[in-house]
Amino acid sequence: MVFDVDDTVYLERDYVRSGFDAVGRLVAAQWPEAAFAEQCWQLFLDGHRGNIFNEAAAALRLSLPPDAVAQFVKVYREHEPAIAFAPDAGDVVAWASTRYRSGVVTDGPSASQSRKVKALGLDRLAGTVVLTDELGPGKGKPALDAFRLIETQQRVSGAACVYVADNPDKDFAGPKALGWHTIRVRRDLGLHAAKPSGQDVDCEINTFKSLAETLTNL
Repeated sequence: MVFDVDDTVYLERDYVRSGFDAVGRLVAAQWPEAAFAEQCWQLFLDGHRGNIFNEAAAALRLSLPPDAVAQFVKVYREHEPAIAFAPDAGDVVAWASTRYRSGVVTDGPSASQSRKVKALGLDRLAGTVVLTDELGPGKGKPALDAFRLIETQQRVSGAACVYVADNPDKDFAGPKALGWHTIRVRRDLGLHAAKPSGQDVDCEINTFKSLAETLTNL
């Protein structure tokens, strides 16, 4: 059983908030009156993506030095995140790690993803952790490389494998092409919750509480 990380075993918005708080502490050293983290968070809640640090600075009328945003991104990616398993997920992931060979496949900058894995304790629970960023360019999902690596290291393949993830745009095509079972977790506050599932999703759940029952029906 292999798990994705973001919006699968915890809510990604919690990491976003944690990252904004880390950047906010850096900004406060120069602009103590600026509620930078709160401004970033409000922009995020309003649906802004990709340019939030610049937009927050503009809204607060901060005159940033040329390299400030690059520094903010570095702090965001390399901060130690204040995150925890979703309430329904922690016990189930621990149960799965004792019942099955287990793994993790996750996309994203390795500096961020490795810290998320450690903060959640997945490095202790999962037999194999694959950060696709470390495999090289073009190796992220939906590429097959990470899933083939799991098969090799865990000595399993095809229908003996299950991938539990959240994003129908990229998470399921790779494992499904290798004959894996696929389970989508569709959390209400997940960043991809509104996207419909494709034919590469075997079934959907909205809580890990139903995962064990779902496995028996695959």
